[in-house]
Amino acid sequence: MDTRYPIGRFQAPDEITHDIRHEWITAIAILPRQVRELVRDMSEAQIDSPYRAGGWTVRQLVHHLPDSHMNAYSRMRLALTEEEPVIKPYDEAKWAELPDARTMPVEPSLDLLTALHSRWVTLLRSLGDADFDRAFVHPDLGRKTISETTGLYAWHGRHHLAHIRMVRGLTAYA
Repeated sequence: MDTRYPIGRFQAPDEITHDIRHEWITAIAILPRQVRELVRDMSEAQIDSPYRAGGWTVRQLVHHLPDSHMNAYSRMRLALTEEEPVIKPYDEAKWAELPDARTMPVEPSLDLLTALHSRWVTLLRSLGDADFDRAFVHPDLGRKTISETTGLYAWHGRHHLAHIRMVRGLTAYA
């Protein structure tokens, strides 16, 4: 198993159907609860353990999730209100090294993730099929539709859940 990508890399299907999007939105909806349950009874030593040599700690992963998902949520809102806006990327590795991500308790980020996903899922569930075709432009990755981005972030949550499960000694796929 590749510990960096324990569930594999994201690959969007050739055709993204309504049912697939519904599955992805459900994954986004339940992520905050899943993360909270996984870290609930972890010791501080486990929270400060990396999921692999050279990888982030569980603390950094938990803080990374709302950082990353806030960016995705904002990008989608821009795509819905502007014509293919060019978004500003950020250096997630540098964000994960900032003092708050390395030292703060995880609870504020768990609360932030819960609130953010409540808004995000409400937005996604309100969109029509044509809305999911709207897009933003990432300077390095090109044009990204809301539909594809929804799948990417459903995967992203499962990806980091697998990392936390690894630290807990659980199967990455549970």
